[in-house]
Amino acid sequence: MLEFAGFLPFLLLIGLATIQLGLVGYAANQAGSAARAAARAESLTPGTAQAAASDAASAWLHPAASTGTGDTVTATVTVHVPAIIPLFGGWDLRRTATMPNDRTALGS
Repeated sequence: MLEFAGFLPFLLLIGLATIQLGLVGYAANQAGSAARAAARAESLTPGTAQAAASDAASAWLHPAASTGTGDTVTATVTVHVPAIIPLFGGWDLRRTATMPNDRTALGS
């Protein structure tokens, strides 16, 4: 019983670290999807990148989009990953996607 009590904090830490890694993977996936949605929306209609990124990602990740245009539209989405393990403050993940600029291709 005493050995288990001594080993329990390590088991809890490993469990929390596993959950944190899953959360980071989920956030990276959400950021990538939001970046693709933002780039596509911006290539069709200017000024719609942030709304598309917000719709494509979970709201609790607080997605923020920025874009650059030219012959292509590049959207970068940043999401904030909250920390589950105490003593960490969380961090930001960025994903970028590039799409052809449909307005340029259509001549408008």
